Amino acid sequence: MRAKKTLTLILITTILATYIAIPRKIDEKISLLGREFSISYDIPSLNFALGPIKVSEDFNLQQGLDIAGGVYLVFNANAQDLPEDMRGEALKSLEENIRRRVDIYGLGEVTVRTVQSVDGYRLIVEIPGEIDPQQAISLIGETARLNFKLEQELLPEATVSATIDDLFGLETGLNGALLKKSTVVFDPNTGSPQIAISFNEEGREKFAQITKDNVGKRLAIFLDEFVLMAPVINEPILNGDAVISGSFEINEANLIASQLNAGALPVDLELVEQNRISPTLGQSSIRKGVIAGLVGVVIEAIFMIAIYGRLGFLAIIGLMIFGIWSVALYKIIPVTLTMPGIAGFLLSLGMAVDSNILIFERMKEELRGGKPLKIAMELGFGRAWDSIRDANVNTLIICFVLFNPFEWSFLNTSGMVRGFAITLGLGIFLELFTSIVVVRNIMRVFYTREISAGVKSDKK
Repeated sequence: MRAKKTLTLILITTILATYIAIPRKIDEKISLLGREFSISYDIPSLNFALGPIKVSEDFNLQQGLDIAGGVYLVFNANAQDLPEDMRGEALKSLEENIRRRVDIYGLGEVTVRTVQSVDGYRLIVEIPGEIDPQQAISLIGETARLNFKLEQELLPEATVSATIDDLFGLETGLNGALLKKSTVVFDPNTGSPQIAISFNEEGREKFAQITKDNVGKRLAIFLDEFVLMAPVINEPILNGDAVISGSFEINEANLIASQLNAGALPVDLELVEQNRISPTLGQSSIRKGVIAGLVGVVIEAIFMIAIYGRLGFLAIIGLMIFGIWSVALYKIIPVTLTMPGIAGFLLSLGMAVDSNILIFERMKEELRGGKPLKIAMELGFGRAWDSIRDANVNTLIICFVLFNPFEWSFLNTSGMVRGFAITLGLGIFLELFTSIVVVRNIMRVFYTREISAGVKSDKK
């Protein structure tokens, strides 16, 4: 009874995972055995509301540059001239600023990360889609520009069509080169986040004069000609250290502090590598990869059924559930799928087959020893577990090294290799669950008779 309840829960989960995993829209023509077949459907998005919570999800699979096409850029970030204790903040600010620039210009979902290499720091930018590489290089390669501008009075009739530049048109001479650093602090009375800024000696003098002459006016802070905020000057600030208060959330305050530091701690970028990947080439690669994967899966299915009969068929059902759950998980996390990532998935699928073979062979040994089927089945799973566990733990350690979550400079930092590591690692966890839990419960419910002619002949 317990096995049936578990299997029912697995079935419900698989149905939900199938809805998530299946492509939202397909309009393809397939040639098979000299005939052409057309497949076309369009599944609506998931839309529902639970009180204030609204969900609208298409469950699209994120594709990497080698599949969707796009631009891959590597810059050398010259942060060596900065004090060592400020480099981490400067690189974090650089990432935020580049990501903001790309979002503003609508270049799509960009991946921006900094890594430490043997000879310094590298900024890696991956932009999917059809864009001009030179446009991306010029957009990303500029150093952040931070400026402070004062509010100016406008005539009533001019305020209707006034732009940001009209409202804050008074230059102050205060810029990012004079700002030492920005940090997040907390109000000692309310505990709410605030943003503290401090200027160097030259900036302190200018800031003191500006605040002394313009109490009650707003001082806008521009980054790359976009307004970050426009706080009101409440009092003269003579020591060059100011605190900007407001109804900030902690994440918002951290983001603004990083953006201010992007102008206060400029990091020059030097392009060292660029690659333009055609989406046509990417789609051709994934089509060939999928065909190769399907051929491999069919061969595995034939082998399992030929060797283990009905038992092998039940194992194939478990592998199908494994595949559905894997794709659904890629969409939920989400995982950016690359060709190495597909290879990681197929490798984990092969390891799932290996786990089933280990279990079935242990079962056959118990049956040859005269154990009843039910006991042999449970012993097969239990005694195969040690071998399955050791093999998969070793593979997970390799995945950890390849993924390099702590950005160690002496290990891999390639996004493609990391894509392989994450799909292989996720596949290992799912493979362990489907082999030990899913297939086991399927067998407990549906497999009650003697194993196969192969086992009986062995007993003779």
